[in-house]
Amino acid sequence: MKRRNDLSTPRQRRRVGIHYDPDAFGQFSETIARFLGTGRYLVLQTIFVCAWVVVNFVQQLQFDGYPFIFLTLILSLQASYAAPLILLAQNRQEDRDNEQLDRDRALAARTQADTEYLARELAGVRLALADVVTMEDLREQLDRITDAIEKLGPSESAE
Repeated sequence: MKRRNDLSTPRQRRRVGIHYDPDAFGQFSETIARFLGTGRYLVLQTIFVCAWVVVNFVQQLQFDGYPFIFLTLILSLQASYAAPLILLAQNRQEDRDNEQLDRDRALAARTQADTEYLARELAGVRLALADVVTMEDLREQLDRITDAIEKLGPSESAE
């Protein structure tokens, strides 16, 4: 076994096998899963199975005997491919849902921060406006001054 002296870089494993684009394969599996989940597919599969049974009951065209072993093999093979493709499509959908949930959480946090900022600003404006003199305050003060002058009378006010 060859020893490595440089441990600063990870080992590169050589992969043997098929190289594929996971996104392209995922989109392909989603397309198949969408088709397998439609009523059209169920109708087509039902027609296929019924035609298979009818053709195999006719004596001259019989190629798969009564227990329909070959038909069972075909349907099992179809199911063995359909199930993983559907699971792959569901996993991709779950990943998309998680990403959307993360974006929604970030948006909600920003919205909450903005709302809290605006609430603080509004409270500041209300406090600032509480100290502003209103027309009613001016009228009250004017009325007090007028009353005080009237109490003093005309002789005292002339002095």
